[in-house]
Amino acid sequence: MSKNTKLTLLAAVALMLAAPAAKAQERDTIPMPQVNIDSVMKHIIELSSDTYEGRLAGSLGHERAMRYAERVLKNYGVEPVREEFGFRHADKSLPWQEPFNLECNEVENAKFNVYKVVRDQQGANAFIDRKEKRVFTLGNEFCCAGMTGRGYVDAQMVFCGYGIDNAMFDEYRNVDVKGKIAVVLTGLPEGHKMPERVAALYASLRDKARTAERHGAIGMLAINTSRTCESWEPQGRVYCGELPHMPTFPVLHLTLDCGREIFQGEAMELDSAMAAIAAGRVSSFALLKKAEVDINARYRPQARTANVVGILEGCDANLKKEIIVVGASIDGLGMQGETCLFPSADINASGVAAVLETARLLSNPDYRPRRSVAFVLFSGSEQQYLGSRQFVADFPKLRFVEAFVGAQNIGSGDSVVVLGGGRFPTLYDIAHDRDTAHDRQHIVKGGKKSLARGDARAFEAIGVPSLMFTTLNGMHNNHVTTDIWENIDRRILGIATTLMLETVAEIGEGLYQGRSPQSRALRKE
Repeated sequence: MSKNTKLTLLAAVALMLAAPAAKAQERDTIPMPQVNIDSVMKHIIELSSDTYEGRLAGSLGHERAMRYAERVLKNYGVEPVREEFGFRHADKSLPWQEPFNLECNEVENAKFNVYKVVRDQQGANAFIDRKEKRVFTLGNEFCCAGMTGRGYVDAQMVFCGYGIDNAMFDEYRNVDVKGKIAVVLTGLPEGHKMPERVAALYASLRDKARTAERHGAIGMLAINTSRTCESWEPQGRVYCGELPHMPTFPVLHLTLDCGREIFQGEAMELDSAMAAIAAGRVSSFALLKKAEVDINARYRPQARTANVVGILEGCDANLKKEIIVVGASIDGLGMQGETCLFPSADINASGVAAVLETARLLSNPDYRPRRSVAFVLFSGSEQQYLGSRQFVADFPKLRFVEAFVGAQNIGSGDSVVVLGGGRFPTLYDIAHDRDTAHDRQHIVKGGKKSLARGDARAFEAIGVPSLMFTTLNGMHNNHVTTDIWENIDRRILGIATTLMLETVAEIGEGLYQGRSPQSRALRKE
């Protein structure tokens, strides 16, 4: 080979390597399209409305939410994932959907009454007056545990602390719950000294319910001790622990204030009992009052649900085979009866809206990314993020996924947090640099050392560089009935959506290369 030929080849290679950078610089002269906060809010208002009944995965309301998202993505120019991008759709009539099954429990109605205690004239004896009862309202003072059983019980209540029966701290030792309703506190006592493997046996509502049933209880009232909501707010949970399901064991989730009211006039007030347990003393006792619980729930162990998956094909012939996944969870807590709706506006209609707005702006022909972008709205997030785990298990082109960017609960708080920098610092730096490019300082610095959370965990676990956009001091309405669109902070929502958009757009230019060869070799497509 002559010297001139070698020089010509070297020059050609240099031009090829420089081309993406030159093109990216050229495209930088095109103004980034601006986030329209009214457009983002429109999606949040729609998805948190009564039409979608809280978007419980497996329900008709969730199905309506999926169809809404499909229509929006289609209107924005996003297409269903074609076979060359991976999925082979078993049902050709549902080209947007990646179906899978999960357990679904729809509470059709529930009532909870407590009979008052009346004392004789001397005050020595107490008895139940069935003509006098306190009627509590579903959605005001209580809700049902997500995976409650159905049934009717009418029995005396027995307080069993945190529902633990381990030899180190046995709260069933000195009480008889056979044929009665166990009253327990959620979570675990602060400062407990049980080994982690032991404590895990009592952590979830199903764990506590199984323990109560084992001791003869016929139902359970769980008093919410979480600090992520106000003491008067019913807080919902879909995931209640591992199977098996307890089909005829009713479980209610009471507000802390409701629990305090029930304990009035008893041997101990609730706060005193909780303080005694915190001091290391077992404080179980039988209440004088009786309760009536009636729950009608429709449980399906294998209800159909689906992720919504769309693709925006990249504009570069060489880079379009590379994929960025942009996602958020679309499911919520659902609706119980006619009085308990969990709108799930911030958690997580806000994240869905940010994904849809990103799709709208990136479909602009002037700023379509060179890489392809898969927009995924995950179902099953309220059940240990089943949807994102399902996507990672199913997606045939996983080795071409260069990054995952997600949004979770971005409608409240005082600043933006980008999680995932602890493992993928270079990817984190893209988001941070976009924040500082225009003299903005919205991202909390601590996120640089953090790991991803939520739906990003499934991608992080297999080595896909992942970021999750969320907020600091947010989630003021965490899984409660007041998570409504009127409580969304438009300012922080706009900031988070803008940073997410700009981060995805820069990754889409093709310069970022963060995946290791080892992670690509985990599964051969």
